[in-house]
Amino acid sequence: MDHVVIMAGGAGTRLWPLSRVGRPKQLLPVVGGRSLLQVAFERALSVVEPSAVYVCAARRHQDLILEQLPGLSPDNLLAEPAGRDSMAAVTWSVAAIARRDAGAVVGILTADHVITPLGAFAAAFSTGLAAAGEHTLVTFGVRPTSPHTGYGYLHVGEVAGPGGTVAVRRFAEKPSADLARTYLAAGDWWWNSGMFAFRAATFLAVARTLAPDITAPIDEAVADPARLDAVYPQVRRTSVDYAVMEPVSQGRVPGVGIVAVPLEAQWADIGGYAALADLMRTEAPAEGGSVIARDVTGGLVLNRSTTGRLLVVAGVEDLIVVEDDDVTLVVPMSQAESIKHLAEAAREKGERYV
Repeated sequence: MDHVVIMAGGAGTRLWPLSRVGRPKQLLPVVGGRSLLQVAFERALSVVEPSAVYVCAARRHQDLILEQLPGLSPDNLLAEPAGRDSMAAVTWSVAAIARRDAGAVVGILTADHVITPLGAFAAAFSTGLAAAGEHTLVTFGVRPTSPHTGYGYLHVGEVAGPGGTVAVRRFAEKPSADLARTYLAAGDWWWNSGMFAFRAATFLAVARTLAPDITAPIDEAVADPARLDAVYPQVRRTSVDYAVMEPVSQGRVPGVGIVAVPLEAQWADIGGYAALADLMRTEAPAEGGSVIARDVTGGLVLNRSTTGRLLVVAGVEDLIVVEDDDVTLVVPMSQAESIKHLAEAAREKGERYV
């Protein structure tokens, strides 16, 4: 049976102070009044029944998640006691599903994407679920439209199967601007969407080979859920790309390969303010809340204060200005990647600021 897991445990620090510990970006109403998580749940329902949709997220957000997703079974909410990055989250989710359904095929979505149209996503994802085999892991690639330095990349080869699936030669992390331009010009590099599909048994066998220090405590927790709080926070923190997908693409697990399904759709990873501005913008500048903006070019101006404060911005270019009840952020768009470090600096002023 096919299952889909939505990864929704990210902290969203690149969208601070809009995104906070108590209400991270995936729970904010940024897509036509709906949250990124609600939009991801709709995507999942386009390929499987509600009973086969799971959400893996921080335990502290479980009440908000169940409030936003009334169609999600509480038994399918996998609440992490601590964030340990995507490898732990994916392994725990897949192992928990495999305990219920030994023959499961599992698709992995993330809760920070906007993908349109929905039908194009459903077609590609269904192809990926069908392509997941005993010796094949599946990822989903997006043909790049710019030399973006904020995404990972896939070096793809020849067509390998139905639906335009192609062999993956290697994974590459976020490149420099020069390297990204080289990838774009070459034509055989795709953006790595961060979505996957695989047979649960195949993924777990590969993970146990490559990362036994991660799988052993998770296997223990799945066998005895009472042990979860004791063992999960001790699991090594790393991404599923680093721990599994990259080594498999390098041939480190004989007999197992990776194919990519082309996602022929409009795809955006809402990882930071630049992507959020693109999502919001119908005309420059992108604005939200009680705002007066004059002679403002590009950038993003947001007022999320609940105190009735008016935000007035004039004569600036490519600037991120975010007003919240207790934090005001002003950063050039060119320094958007530094915001996660600013959030850590704010933590030193007090936990309430993050």
